[in-house]
Order: sequence, then C-alpha cells, then structure tokens
Amino acid sequence: MTFDVRRLDVYRKVPKDLTQPTYTGAFISICCCLFMLFLFLSELTGFIATELVNELYVDDPDKDSGGKIDVSLNISLPNLNCDLVGLDIQDEMGRHEVGHIDNSMKIPLNNGYGCRFEGKFSVNKVPGNFHVSTHSATAQPQNPDMTHVIHKLTFGEKLQVHTIHGAFNALAGSDRLASNPLASHDYILKIVPTVYEDMAGKHRFSYQYTVANKVRMSCVNIV
Repeated sequence: MTFDVRRLDVYRKVPKDLTQPTYTGAFISICCCLFMLFLFLSELTGFIATELVNELYVDDPDKDSGGKIDVSLNISLPNLNCDLVGLDIQDEMGRHEVGHIDNSMKIPLNNGYGCRFEGKFSVNKVPGNFHVSTHSATAQPQNPDMTHVIHKLTFGEKLQVHTIHGAFNALAGSDRLASNPLASHDYILKIVPTVYEDMAGKHRFSYQYTVANKVRMSCVNIV
C-alpha cells in the first residue's frame, strides 16, 4: 500500500463546480482592488513629489564660501550721469573701496542724462555697507539727484525654483523717483542664509533679507 503525500496538503483547492460567485463577494473584491490601487498611487505620489524642509542653522552652512557673499545689484538713477555714478564698499575688516568697477556696467539713460548701474561683487561676512554714490567722480556735483529705482538686489546663488517663496529680492521694484532729489536713502539689511537641496542632493546657497529704510536730507550748497 502506497502513501499519497498529497494528504499532507493543508491548502486544498475547492473544485470549481463547488464555488459560486455572489454580489457580496464581487463588491468586496472591487473594494479591495480599488483600495490597493489607492495605496499604490499614494505611495508613488509621495515618492516622486518634492519635499520642502525648513531648518534653522546657528552656524554658517556654506563652509566653502571663503567668508564672502556674492551680491548682484541692478539700479537705475534717471537723473544722474554715468560719469558720476560709482559703487563704494567698506566693512569692519578694514575694506574701504571707492569706485568699485570689477564685473560692473553703466548704461546711459535719457540720452545720457541718467544711468543704470549693474554690478556683481562680493562682500565679507562681517558688518559693513556698500552704496551707490558720487564719491568716485573726478568732480563732485553740488547737489546730485539720487532718486532711483532698484530692479534687483540679491545675495548668493540664484535659485531657479518657482515653488520656493521668500524674501530673496525684497528690494525689487523699490521706486524712489518721487522722493526729494536731495535725499539720501539708507537701506538697513539683515540677511539670513538659505540652503536649497534638490532631489540629487546638490546644495545651493542663497540668502533672504529684511529691509528697514531711512531717509536723510543732504545740505544744499548756496552760491
């Protein structure tokens, strides 16, 4: 007498002629399939979606910057000749540069009566200031008209990501054309490092900033 090993099968199949489909079973099967499809699409969407994570750093996250910040400036002075326009930079480390010209360009406006200044430069990560003035001009004008429009002032790398919102170019569109021509405008900035990490793990270092504006009146020279 031979022993049939199939007797040990605990997962025995029911003959097809003994099974009967029901509406309840069909409803449960459809619900299970839809639920599994929902779980699959949810996990897939979560995997391919971009996640923005905000973190606060006490230390400077950009260790390879050499202690410097790249600055991009674009400003129009429609009532000041390009021969009079210059960029001055100074800070607490002893830097004092008048008439910075590297990586800068002056574009005449209003038939040469005005000027548009575009420049890219770097500043040290210490308290200091940079300003557009007439200090580098050969002959100082008596009452220079410093009314202006700021098109761009950014720090660090430019982020080509439309989903990121922040004060990366907070002074863009600042219009001081209607102000007193003899007024001097001081913009006090507080900048904060911002690190963007893409899906490939590449880091980009930019900066956001807040602005406080102060207006000072210049003395009028009477001849």
